[in-house]
Amino acid sequence: MAEGAGSAGGFRHFHSELATLKQRLLEMSERAESLIDLAVEALVERDRDKALAVIEADQELDRLEVEAENLAISLLALQQPMARDLRFLVGAIKVSSDLERVGDHAVNIAQCTVRLVDGRAAAPPVPALVDMARRARAMLSDALDAFIRGDGVLGRAVGKADDQVDAMHEAIFRSLVTFMTADPLLISASLELLLVSRNLERVADLATNIGEDAVYLAEGKQIRHRFDEISEATAPATSIEESA
Repeated sequence: MAEGAGSAGGFRHFHSELATLKQRLLEMSERAESLIDLAVEALVERDRDKALAVIEADQELDRLEVEAENLAISLLALQQPMARDLRFLVGAIKVSSDLERVGDHAVNIAQCTVRLVDGRAAAPPVPALVDMARRARAMLSDALDAFIRGDGVLGRAVGKADDQVDAMHEAIFRSLVTFMTADPLLISASLELLLVSRNLERVADLATNIGEDAVYLAEGKQIRHRFDEISEATAPATSIEESA
């Protein structure tokens, strides 16, 4: 409960605004996921028009980020929330920024597609990119769900799933290097596909960030950069007399 929401009316208003903020984050997540889907679809189909649609649609995600951030800052300033509400609002600002960056990565993928189409260069087959995109998108959906629900278990699961995406990125990198070594004519297109893989890997990283924010919201424990493990390892030992 917020300190500034002492009256019943103030309490209802505060939680109504929290619900609005959650809806903004859900809208951002849905838009970010759809942009990733469309960007990868444009890549697979070599569809320049779909790629350009991704680039144009990113502005809507930018607008939603500003709305979410302004609402969170307003609630922080006017309601002076405590405990879980405070953690949610601070986390919401970070999450909205991460979701906006997902849109930027979708734009990067779309721009790779435009260059591939315009260059008309032969490109090696990399079907693993589609699976990688599917996994990254699922991570993003799960991460936002974990944050909205305050589900620390699901938030941690998202972080574990990131290892699979990292492994796929490494495998795609090795595959593309093999193609480039075998045929120099594939170098240009292979580098574009490597950029696509890198952007999908970054989407998974951003989903992991959101999952970590969900853990902090649920447990009040910061696990980013393994901070919780470091804190426990460096905490002073408690003597038997002190714990008694």
